Amino acid sequence: MSAAAHIRFWLIAIILFGLAVWLLRGVLMPFFAGMVIAYMLDPVADRFEAAGAPRWLATTLVLLSFLLVIVAVLVVLVPVISSQVGGLLAALPDYAETLNEALLPLFERFGGFLGVETVDDLRGALSRYAGDAVAWLAQILGGIWRGGLAIIDILSLLVITPVVAFYLLRDWDRMVATIDSYLPRTYAGTIRMLANDVNRTLASFMRGQALVCLILGTCYAIGLSIVGLNFGILVGLGAGLISFIPYVGSIVGFVTSMGIALIQFDSWVMWAAVGGIFVGGQAIEGNFLTPKLVGGSVGLHPVWVLFALLAGGSLFGFTGVLIAVPVAAVVGVLVRFFLHQYRESPYYLGPETEAEPEPGPGGAPTAGTPGGGGGPQAADG
Repeated sequence: MSAAAHIRFWLIAIILFGLAVWLLRGVLMPFFAGMVIAYMLDPVADRFEAAGAPRWLATTLVLLSFLLVIVAVLVVLVPVISSQVGGLLAALPDYAETLNEALLPLFERFGGFLGVETVDDLRGALSRYAGDAVAWLAQILGGIWRGGLAIIDILSLLVITPVVAFYLLRDWDRMVATIDSYLPRTYAGTIRMLANDVNRTLASFMRGQALVCLILGTCYAIGLSIVGLNFGILVGLGAGLISFIPYVGSIVGFVTSMGIALIQFDSWVMWAAVGGIFVGGQAIEGNFLTPKLVGGSVGLHPVWVLFALLAGGSLFGFTGVLIAVPVAAVVGVLVRFFLHQYRESPYYLGPETEAEPEPGPGGAPTAGTPGGGGGPQAADG
């Protein structure tokens, strides 16, 4: 089979696979969630298995421990978070009014430059847009709910995901060996190399980034609670959980907490304390957490991750956000591989040409080069 036929076959297979994922995007989230859980817990199950435990027992112990931790965290945090969410929604109108009153002196100060009508328009726009911002936030949350979780029944998500994770985790090594046996023999070595690169990138990014988000969320929540910021636990945990989006978590948390602090406190010391929590958290993340837990060269640029998350969410909703990072890792590895192949190909290096002979004394070709008389013996004769 020619190379063109190979390329055509795999292109058709990739297109059909992508079309199937797009058509089934509404029911895939529990399966992708189970796959992500199985992938992240597989190293732990391998350690139990290496210690002598059967694979089914290792899978059961690891998955049950994981689920118990999740349930314990939810039992502790859900009442607190739900209370703070309700309090924040109830306080938003008062916050908007307080912000309007705080900015009123500024409007009056610049009234002479802008004109009375312009100042009134700005003041009205501020009050109107504050309410619109609350409605927009509620609309965004509702859209995420409808596009991500409401399409799939919550009960089915909670039931199907652990089952899928159990079977995938139990049969993970067997599935990998089966897939390896179906690789085209000519390219098996290259595909294994690319798969190892993808696995290294995903392991470094996903497992490490999950720990970074957990540590940051905990530190932000504790720090904001210590300084007495209203809704500090909610803001801190939220900022930590969305820190997997590069820089977005710290920026959103900083802006939100500073907005609350400006309304709640009258002291610049407290404002500086709230801002310092996020500045310190960002410094710790960039200089310690990310280099140690994620790694400095996983091959996923922050801009590429951000683009992948936005594109995945736009195309497939919450499921797209879930698979965005793995797909970005695969695409990144493939792009780097093809760029390496390109730099070693004639398309980059150009057609091969024979080296021109170096000129000898008087401009004549040197001995031993084409046109030079055939070598040292000929030169001596």
